[in-house]
Amino acid sequence: MTPNILFVKNMVCHRCILAVEDVLRNLDLQFQQVIIGEIHLLINLTMQQNDLLSTNLIKIGLELIDNRMRGTIEKIKQLIIKKARKEVGLAENIMKLSVFLSENMHHEYTYLSSLFSSIEGRTIENYFIEQRVEKVKELLVYKEMTLSEIAFEMDYSSAAHLSNQFKKITGLTPSHFKQVGSNRRKLLDKV
Repeated sequence: MTPNILFVKNMVCHRCILAVEDVLRNLDLQFQQVIIGEIHLLINLTMQQNDLLSTNLIKIGLELIDNRMRGTIEKIKQLIIKKARKEVGLAENIMKLSVFLSENMHHEYTYLSSLFSSIEGRTIENYFIEQRVEKVKELLVYKEMTLSEIAFEMDYSSAAHLSNQFKKITGLTPSHFKQVGSNRRKLLDKV
């Protein structure tokens, strides 16, 4: 049996997967698996079940995506987040972003880039940079690392390059950000 795949917006971590699985169990909806951004159901939902699922997902900060293009965009975002946070294997980590996305999405990068820009109003590269900066913010606030160590960890060519990119995105230098702390961090789905 081919699973019915639903796409879910703002689903970016393991806790999200667990929360969605709980919602599905509470609604007695049979599923094959839940992965980041996707629910693989074993059944086709009735309109009432779909509305109920949508309502329950909204309660936990998630949202069903109703068309295929938005699902593709959400999948691109999830892949970018994983790559920006270095939550991919070594081989994927050293790949260029365009190659990484093309291989994982099974589409030409030019198509993905054009689709992303038309729907999101910004480029894939800009979104990737914003996600990397969010990871840098996390490292600045929660780790005892120097800026040079963070630059090395996040594959920046130098601390100066990281600092310039950080200031362009946040308006603050990394050292000033570290002083003001975590109240300047954004939720990943708000980037």
